[in-house]
Amino acid sequence: MTGRSARLPGAVRPVAMITGPTSGIGCGYAARLAALGYDLVLVARDEERLAALAVDLEHRFGTRSEVLPADLATAAGRDRAVARVADGVEFLVNNAGFTVSGEFWTLPPERLQAQLDVNVTAVLQLTRAALPPMIAAAKGSVVNVASVAGLVPGRGSTYSASKAYVVSFTEGLAGGLAGTGVRVQALCPGFVRTEFHERAGIEMSSLPEALWLSVDRVVADSLRDLEKGRVLSVPGVQYKAITAVAGILPRTLAARMNRGLFNARGRT
Repeated sequence: MTGRSARLPGAVRPVAMITGPTSGIGCGYAARLAALGYDLVLVARDEERLAALAVDLEHRFGTRSEVLPADLATAAGRDRAVARVADGVEFLVNNAGFTVSGEFWTLPPERLQAQLDVNVTAVLQLTRAALPPMIAAAKGSVVNVASVAGLVPGRGSTYSASKAYVVSFTEGLAGGLAGTGVRVQALCPGFVRTEFHERAGIEMSSLPEALWLSVDRVVADSLRDLEKGRVLSVPGVQYKAITAVAGILPRTLAARMNRGLFNARGRT
């Protein structure tokens, strides 16, 4: 672990790395961790938006931010982020991820591979790099942002599969980390009011209002569950109910229920 590991140069605050912080849950997490006294390493493709976020967080919370432009769909981008997190952070939020519109068999293979690399490969590699310094310090937290889609089958194919990986990976990892002082969580939100679906070109206007969650609610529930040692965090009573029912149904019936609640056509 190098000298800058747990702090930014000249700073005394602990450091959190957040991927995909320029909007949605990542942005909410950046603001909340800044308010809790963390300096930040902000990782995303858009350097201009990262810089604007860094200025905003410094103005609001006195937070210092290290801006790290990187495309996690590329090996070079992941290598940059991995090198930084291996230096040591106290909190890692693997938030970057995306879905795509269109049926699986119509999409370019390279687009599907990019989705897999952001949603799965980056989570694997960044978590692997973060853990040794955390374990050595006997302190640290990793939040892997998954989805209700990873718990209930039927909402698309590759996206749901990638989030199911994140859930299973995190749950398995938690057992191995018991007693180390390092906490891990799979955060499984339902539909959240963000840019996520708009960017993917998925029409969401028909979704009932009761199924929408706010970013602030998701982040608050995640942090509350982390403090309670809950490895699986499902924000919102409506989604707790849906996942609980799905968990006791045969998988074929659960998938049918999910398709009825959330149309999976035209997405993957």
